Amino acid sequence: MNDNFKKAGELKDLLNLREQKNLCSLACFSHTAQRRHKEKFTENEYRQTFSTDSDRILNSLAFTRYIDKTQVFSLINNDHLTHRVIHVQLVSRVGRTIGRYLGLNEDLIEAASLGHDIGHTPFGHDGERFLSKLTHENGAGFFHHNLQSIQFLDQIEKKGIGWNLSLQTMDAIVCHDGEVHSKKLVPQKNRSFMDFDLMLEHMKKKKACDEIPMTMEGCVVRMADTISYIGRDLEDAIRLGLLKRQDIPDMCKKILGQTNGTIVFNLVTDLIANSLNQPFIGFSEKVSSALKKLKRFNYKHIYKNPVIKKHLASIEDIFRFLFEKYLTALKKEDKQSVIFADFLNGMSSQYRENHSNPEIVRDYISGMTDSYFIRQAPDHLKPGSIENV
Repeated sequence: MNDNFKKAGELKDLLNLREQKNLCSLACFSHTAQRRHKEKFTENEYRQTFSTDSDRILNSLAFTRYIDKTQVFSLINNDHLTHRVIHVQLVSRVGRTIGRYLGLNEDLIEAASLGHDIGHTPFGHDGERFLSKLTHENGAGFFHHNLQSIQFLDQIEKKGIGWNLSLQTMDAIVCHDGEVHSKKLVPQKNRSFMDFDLMLEHMKKKKACDEIPMTMEGCVVRMADTISYIGRDLEDAIRLGLLKRQDIPDMCKKILGQTNGTIVFNLVTDLIANSLNQPFIGFSEKVSSALKKLKRFNYKHIYKNPVIKKHLASIEDIFRFLFEKYLTALKKEDKQSVIFADFLNGMSSQYRENHSNPEIVRDYISGMTDSYFIRQAPDHLKPGSIENV
């Protein structure tokens, strides 16, 4: 055995021992990680499994495309608005802070945080809704961005081979739904790959999903997702003049604060205090109620605000146009189409054999950045950029 490999393996053993010493008993230890396919040289790899997962996600093509994916606000010329790439980094930072104080595995939290939104369509949740309607109409089930994150990382990346991420990382990604309000999350332990695969199939048939993670770290990521967007979206809305700070409900201002920094601090502090040495991740009753009220406020005044929705009037038309265009190209085996040149070219035969035409179109469109999506649209459907809301 090469001496360097031997030293690398010894280093990983030391890191595993450090986890046993420093992490709490409720943590997910790296040596318990499960991969679907056995890999060569893992015994002599200095990186622990969840750390390797983070590296693989960071080096995925889908992660690169985060930079041009809508978080909330689309088609608005303002360089200070949050994009998806910033959001996932915020989730990672908030999640690791919580995990550190609770004695949980920060590498698992980081991996799941970085990968949790990789399946988002262009134009955020609006795009997700438009695409879900099309996939359901065409027999490919409902579209969920968290489910699509697994599709990219496990079935599409590396030309259809996938990254062979650990079960625990993928479980935390697919169960991250921070839009659903949860006062407390109790991990649903002991899932196997068979359980995981059945869960994915079940999710495709559901219009709404609320699966609970199998690890404490996955529960942290789900809570960190909410913590990271709730105040940040407020700041973006205030920056655009959609809201004024005094519009925030008094109860929310009193308990959570009225700036993103204060809101994040108070939510993280409360979550740590209520979850320390507990078999769950949860907020106090008072903070949970204030957070729920703030979510409702954001939904009414930001996410459902007709002022920003009017800019998306033609986006649904583009989704339908492109879906039908690419579906026709696949049926006719039109190799000149971009779905062949930009997506299927070099893809493993296994991917093509295991996916229907509507599923292939779903995978191609959902992976597009906002700007690439617009470039594929016919001129008469292309929306213009907005200087002011």
